[in-house]
Amino acid sequence: MQRYFLDEMPRTETFILPEDIAHHFVTVLRARIDDEAEFVLPDRQTIWIAKVAELTNQNAVMQVVATMTPQVELPVKATIILGLSKGDKPDYVVQKATELGVHEIIFVETEWSVVHWGMKSDKKLARLEKIAKGASEQSHRLEIPTLRYIPNLQALDLPTDAHKVVAWEESAKQGERSALATVFHQLKPQSHLVGLVGPEGGLSEAEMGTLSQQGFIPVGLGPRILRAETAPLYLLSALSYALELN
Repeated sequence: MQRYFLDEMPRTETFILPEDIAHHFVTVLRARIDDEAEFVLPDRQTIWIAKVAELTNQNAVMQVVATMTPQVELPVKATIILGLSKGDKPDYVVQKATELGVHEIIFVETEWSVVHWGMKSDKKLARLEKIAKGASEQSHRLEIPTLRYIPNLQALDLPTDAHKVVAWEESAKQGERSALATVFHQLKPQSHLVGLVGPEGGLSEAEMGTLSQQGFIPVGLGPRILRAETAPLYLLSALSYALELN
């Protein structure tokens, strides 16, 4: 069943679809009378299942038939910090990380980033936000991840109680195996995990020093060296397994 996010709470359980949702549901998907869809309410906890009660010109009047409050989000808040990567890698990571339950993605320019957003950051984020929203709908989430950009690692402003790890290829090369698992064991419901992944060229020793001062723990993600777009997805997958399937 198709899922959509409502930004405003309908006044009644019979409501007219917002224009953008109506375009997709009615025009693109060709919804008909009694076709149903799911609508995430602005509280991002409640879902209305509603059916088409009436079709007008390119729009639909919906009637609520059921209410749900499913638990599908990760039990902890997961923030991923990504060193800027080239090409469509940010698009890919945003889409897949959203499907895996990320709460927030922060893009940051690092010493060895070959891409520089600068004044283009707002435009870049606007496009990526559309990708995140589509991925949230497709994966039937209750939340849409927050996306933001910062110019450097010094601009990071994270909660003092967050559990912070940085994927460090030297840890992998040295066979480090326990640091990430140790951090996962420390997590409790509603904890905040922050995972940082560098760009294609990795992170410099100076940047690792900066991160260490900010409380980041270097961790290995297995014995293999992962690409910049693979590492954050590995981290989120491991987190899901540790907290939701174990």
